Amino acid sequence: MRDHDLNFDDDGRPVLITRAAPAYEEQHRQRVRKYLTLMSFRIPSLILAAVAYGIWHNGLISLAIIVAAIPLPWMAVLIANDRPPRTAEEPRRYDSPRRIPLFPTAEQPAIYSRSVTETPQSGTAEFRDDRPS
Repeated sequence: MRDHDLNFDDDGRPVLITRAAPAYEEQHRQRVRKYLTLMSFRIPSLILAAVAYGIWHNGLISLAIIVAAIPLPWMAVLIANDRPPRTAEEPRRYDSPRRIPLFPTAEQPAIYSRSVTETPQSGTAEFRDDRPS
């Protein structure tokens, strides 16, 4: 086996891959860390609102702190669920066999088709129904 087959350069040193994406586990760990960091501000902010009311006796300051804490869970979930876009090599998990229409129609599947045969002597068409009874 040659050296360049094993990702070594001409001097025998390993080639560094700097643009490789981090492993999925590492990405997940980072997202969980961000989620926990954001959520760790929620309870202290509610305590801070109570302390601020106790110090200044101003409900608007406490209300402002609480209003700032309300979107924290929503933001934490959005950030935690944010992952890099899928690559072309990643398999798609959902493969719909056929599209279900929003408004169903009275169409029959192709296996229950009705065939039309014409009889030349009478000039009339005869319908034969292949559907099961």
